[in-house]
Amino acid sequence: MKLIEPILADAAEVTALRRDIHAHPELCFQEVRTADVIAKALTDWGIPIHRGLGKTGVVGIVKNGTSSRAVGLRADIDALPMTEHNTFAHASQHPGKMHACGHDGHTAMLLAAAKHLARHRDFDGTVYLVFQPAEEGGGGAREMIQDGLFDLFPMEAMFGAHNWPGMPVGSFAVKNGPMMASSNEFSITIHGKGSHAAMPHLGIDPVPVAAQMVMAFQTIITRNRHPVDPGVISVTMIHAGEATNVVPDRCEMQGTVRTFSIETLDLIERRMREVAEHTAAAFGTRCEFSFKRNYPPTVNHPLETAFVQRVLGEVVGPENVQGFEPTMAAEDFSYFLQAKPGCYFMIGNGDGAHREGGHGLGPCTLHNPSYDFNDELIPLGATAWVRLAEEWLKAPAPVR
Repeated sequence: MKLIEPILADAAEVTALRRDIHAHPELCFQEVRTADVIAKALTDWGIPIHRGLGKTGVVGIVKNGTSSRAVGLRADIDALPMTEHNTFAHASQHPGKMHACGHDGHTAMLLAAAKHLARHRDFDGTVYLVFQPAEEGGGGAREMIQDGLFDLFPMEAMFGAHNWPGMPVGSFAVKNGPMMASSNEFSITIHGKGSHAAMPHLGIDPVPVAAQMVMAFQTIITRNRHPVDPGVISVTMIHAGEATNVVPDRCEMQGTVRTFSIETLDLIERRMREVAEHTAAAFGTRCEFSFKRNYPPTVNHPLETAFVQRVLGEVVGPENVQGFEPTMAAEDFSYFLQAKPGCYFMIGNGDGAHREGGHGLGPCTLHNPSYDFNDELIPLGATAWVRLAEEWLKAPAPVR
C-alpha cells in the first residue's frame, strides 16, 4: 500500500477524534456535538467552513491555485437508535444510541484527508468536504441538496465511501451502475367486519384477505417483473385481533420494497395497489394502501467509476480493488448521484479481529451492537480521498 506519510503521522490524533465521536453518538438531524467537533477540527487546520445545510451538516472548503474546477468528498456523521453491547473505553455513553455503521470512521477518514489537503495543497482547484447528517433514514443528502449544497458549492463530481465488514483491510470494492437498492415502505389496512370467532359467517374476516395479498404480491416478482431485473417485496409485519375468540374487524400489514431501477419500482407500486384493492373488493372488504418512497437506488456513473478503480488501484494495487456484488441495502448517497456524476465505493473493514477487549459477543457486522470501526482504515481511507481529489483536479475536465 502507498500510504501518505504525513497522514500516517497524524493517525493517532484522528483516531482519538474518531473514538470521541463513537463515545458520543447522535441520531439523524441531532448531530450538534458531532458537527461542533468536525467544525473545530477543520477551523483549527485553517479550513473555512459552512454550517447548517441539512440542519447539522458541515462543509469544509479547501482551495488552491486559480482553477475554477471543484470536486466533492462526502462522509456521513449520524448514529443508529440501538444500544451498544461493547464495553471498551470508547463505547457509547448514551444508551439507545450507537455508531453501529461506522459513520464515526467515515468522518475520521475525511477529517484526516482534510488536514493533509489543507497543509499540502498539491492541487489546482477546490475540494469540498461534505460532512452529511441523517443518512440513517433521514435523507440528509436530500436535505443538503434542497438547502442549496450544489448552488453554494458547484462541483463537477462527488465521491462517497462506506466501510464493509468481512472484506480484508487493504482492499476496496467498486461497481459501475446500480450497486445499492432503493428503499421503500408500504402499509395496508384491511377493513372487514368483526364477529364471534364461533360464528364467522356473521362477519367478514380480514385475516385471510391479508394472507391472499401476501401470496399474490410474490406473483408481481415472479410474473410481472422482468426476470433479470432484481426486486424484493417483503411483508414484515401483520397485526390483527386482540382475542382468540373474536374475528377482528381490521388487519394491518407493513413491509419493504427494494429495486435497482425506478422503472421496476413504478411497476411494483402500481401492481401492489391493484392487487390490494381488487383482492379486498373480491372478499367484500375495503383497504387503505399507502406506499412511501424513501431512498432511490444508488447508481454509479461510468466515467467516475473507472476513475475510482484506477486511482484506488494505484494506492493498494489493482489486484486489491475488486468488483462489488450489489446489495439490496439502501444508501442516501443516491440523492447526490442523481444530481451529480460520481461514484460510491467500499473499503474493507476486516473480520472484526481489530476490536479491543470488552467488545460484545456478536459479530463485527453493520448495524450489530458488537460492531466497531477498524481504525487501521483511517490512514488508508484518508490517502484514498487525497489521491482521488488530487487526481481528479489534475486530469482534464471530463467531457459530458
